Amino acid sequence: MTFRADGAEILPELVALRRALHGSPELGLHLPETQRMVLEALEGLGLEITLGEGLSSVVAVLRGGRPGPVVLLRGDMDGLPVVEENDLDYRSTNGCMHACGHDLHTAGLVGAARILAKHRDELPGSVIFMFQPAEEGPGGAKPMIEEGLLDAAGERPIAAYGIHVCPGPAGEFMLKPGPLMASANELHVRVNGRGGHGSQPHSAVDPVPALAELVTALQAMVTRRFDVFDPVVLSVTQLEAGKANNVIPDSARLGATVRTLSDASTLRFGEEAKRLADGIAAAHGCTADVVWKNEYPVTVNDDAEAARVIEVLGETFGDDRVSIVPQPLMGSEDFSFVLREVPGAFVFLAATPADVDPATAAWNHSPRVLFDDGVLGDQAAALASLAWARLDDEAGSAGAAVTAVPLDAVEGGAAEAALTA
Repeated sequence: MTFRADGAEILPELVALRRALHGSPELGLHLPETQRMVLEALEGLGLEITLGEGLSSVVAVLRGGRPGPVVLLRGDMDGLPVVEENDLDYRSTNGCMHACGHDLHTAGLVGAARILAKHRDELPGSVIFMFQPAEEGPGGAKPMIEEGLLDAAGERPIAAYGIHVCPGPAGEFMLKPGPLMASANELHVRVNGRGGHGSQPHSAVDPVPALAELVTALQAMVTRRFDVFDPVVLSVTQLEAGKANNVIPDSARLGATVRTLSDASTLRFGEEAKRLADGIAAAHGCTADVVWKNEYPVTVNDDAEAARVIEVLGETFGDDRVSIVPQPLMGSEDFSFVLREVPGAFVFLAATPADVDPATAAWNHSPRVLFDDGVLGDQAAALASLAWARLDDEAGSAGAAVTAVPLDAVEGGAAEAALTA
């Protein structure tokens, strides 16, 4: 069953919800106003609702009228500490912004709940709707799992799906099997020396040259110690030393973001970075304190579920609106925690407005990024169709299992999504 007509019917309501959310973004784990709007939008649908204890999450369960397993659908709800620069009637004025499209994700998931609730008597199973805070940090998926998200319907989901908007011709769905998005990791190094007067460096142990050498050595390490076909992206984004230009500081520090596409590279990078920092510091008569923090793991689409998504969305919207991205994106996503527990797929939906050139459109996280909320009807229909097809297939009522689509049978499209976590 496809739900495009249902999505089109509720589109005005979803647009109104999205714009209300856009005008009042909230940050992190605690989103009381966003949670209130979601609960209000779900009223009357007959859902079993559980609120988070340590975060403003909403978990809503729809019980179908026919027996069957459970599927999970996810939408993240938080904004970013970005001052919006768009001239919109509904733009945010509170110093924060839905610059990554989470307002669309929330409204689209509400739409999927409304569509599936309308057809609940024929629904062969149950659906968990995961409304998640803190995707932008410090991470909401993991604490939701720890609070019982995956057992909310009484049994574990057999599949999980999420959709994320991005720049590109509006309405195009994009995904790939296997690793889709990188892990996010933090590297912090403090080089400890002994301070002194800037005119007498020989009487001090200067940590600044050691830190400067480490910055370039880390870049060389990426290209010399890691396989180009298992890529690593390192960006040193913070450097900090003394406060006065005539004082050699006692210590100097750096902070970096590191993206990897495999667990092996994630583990190894931390080990190699510590070895390098210790060695360079020792060569300068200093010591090094190294903190390696794994934030989000690699987002990996299950091969069979990715093939299912390609088939279902192709049947629903046409094959010309579904494409495979040629390589993973080095941005990160904490839906990865769900996909580590449940086979599923994460999908990009291009949503650049018609009057904006996708080639030059502002990217996610930009204060000028724009998304066309006219995609919300199809976004809701896509989520509902994926859940229905997976449950229907498992129940056997579809008559046959989904046939995997050869990956080379789908033409590539707008592959460059603009996502960073």
